[in-house]
Amino acid sequence: MFIVETIAKIRRAHFIDGKSIKQICRELRVSRNTVRKVIRSGATEFTYDRTTQPRPKIAPWRSELDAMLAENAGRPKRERLTLVRIYEELRNRGYGGGYDAVRRYATKWSKATQEASASAYVPLSFDPGEASQFDWSHEIVLIDGVTTTVKVAHVRLCHSRMPFVRAYPRETQEMVFDAHDKAFAFFGGACARGIYDNMKTAVDVIFVGKDRAYNRRFQQMCGHYLVEPVACTPASGWEKGQVENQVGVIRRRFFVPRPKFKSYAELNAWLEDRCLAYARANTHPEMREKTIWEVFEEERPSLVPYVGPFDGFHAVPASVSKTCLIRFDKNRYSVDARAVGRPVEIRAYADRLECWQDGQIVGRHVRAFGRNNTIYDPLHYIPVLARKPGALRNGAPFKDWELPVAIRRVRRKLERQPGGDRQMVEILSAVLTDGIDAVEAACAEALSHNVPSAGVVLNILARHREPPPPLTITTPDALRLSCEPAANCDRYDSLRRTQNGTLRRDGRDGEAEALRHESGL
Repeated sequence: MFIVETIAKIRRAHFIDGKSIKQICRELRVSRNTVRKVIRSGATEFTYDRTTQPRPKIAPWRSELDAMLAENAGRPKRERLTLVRIYEELRNRGYGGGYDAVRRYATKWSKATQEASASAYVPLSFDPGEASQFDWSHEIVLIDGVTTTVKVAHVRLCHSRMPFVRAYPRETQEMVFDAHDKAFAFFGGACARGIYDNMKTAVDVIFVGKDRAYNRRFQQMCGHYLVEPVACTPASGWEKGQVENQVGVIRRRFFVPRPKFKSYAELNAWLEDRCLAYARANTHPEMREKTIWEVFEEERPSLVPYVGPFDGFHAVPASVSKTCLIRFDKNRYSVDARAVGRPVEIRAYADRLECWQDGQIVGRHVRAFGRNNTIYDPLHYIPVLARKPGALRNGAPFKDWELPVAIRRVRRKLERQPGGDRQMVEILSAVLTDGIDAVEAACAEALSHNVPSAGVVLNILARHREPPPPLTITTPDALRLSCEPAANCDRYDSLRRTQNGTLRRDGRDGEAEALRHESGL
């Protein structure tokens, strides 16, 4: 194929110098057909594209090589084979060609694959309060000196781009409920539509197209906040591209370098402050003259008003062991002794655990996220102590029980007395009815009189339960009598006076007079 310089020489020799085709062929040592083609076509460049590429060696191995390349592309980057390794594997299977043919074929295959997967997108625009997007990410932080991978819930308002993030130990359903409640409380309302991926905590079944069978509890949450859920197409993250982009931005700005905190509460308070600072400091990507916070303030009246928290728990049935324990999430929790032998319903929240039986709470604990932990509430075992008071000394639920100072002093004094354990159990049983503060006050009063015994403490509690005396009522001046009654028996003598002013006397009057003299009246 001729280069552009040779074509230019032929054109100048013919059109400027007026040379003949024969002379040009002789001077430039080219054929007549070539000179005629250049002169008649008027082109300044000629290219040649091969329509078919013969592959005598690799053609029989195309299908097998395609499968190997596709399998290799689906592996993680660290586990992918180099083209040399693929070539060696193909040679072991009987391929007789060279490495260059495999390399050229693999390059063309990769280019064709990328072109097939490349897609064009349409920019989206959302009205105020129209939609929000939700997603999870995994970040690494230091909590109480321990390197921890936390699950971060991301919520983003599509119109104003206002972000909200909150960290959790899990991605379970109760965490999803709590994240929505905290986000809507933070925004002051919710959007009409919520865009989600097909997470298992929200979607039970994926049908053809956009139809989904949502989880019942998830639907209850959406109904509470008046949000219409919309699920993305599987493996189509661009359908919620705003929150996907937010994940990367938040990771670079908030979690690099790794932040250090004492607890999840401290971490989430810091994240909320950073979201506010980020919104106030960054301009809106479309409305360049305003910040994200200013656009959010304009969007806020269009949000669905916040109606309060949703009772977002995950219910699980459980059985109660004879030691008053139930098992949940690889930990054990105590329940009331009256619940032993019957099933209970565990309601797991993001921060606490409640156990229900027959419509009543028989156990409530702060949720633990470790493994093989046992969380006791000593009050659950007090009814058992009534039958086995000796367990108060060595019972596992009572070893770390931080009692008030007055109750501890009474306990130490009773331990040195015969039957002191039983007396202490009677005092602790009063905690279930009177409360820990009232029992502490009663113990302090008993100690002040140097009589620390169960009888005295229970007597003090009984006296404190009596209603207080009625308050003295001050009579207003408008209701005060002008002539107040006096306690004077001489007033009754006026009823016995005769018309001439003398007192009427009879036998009964004489007796009454004698009684008045005896009583000193």
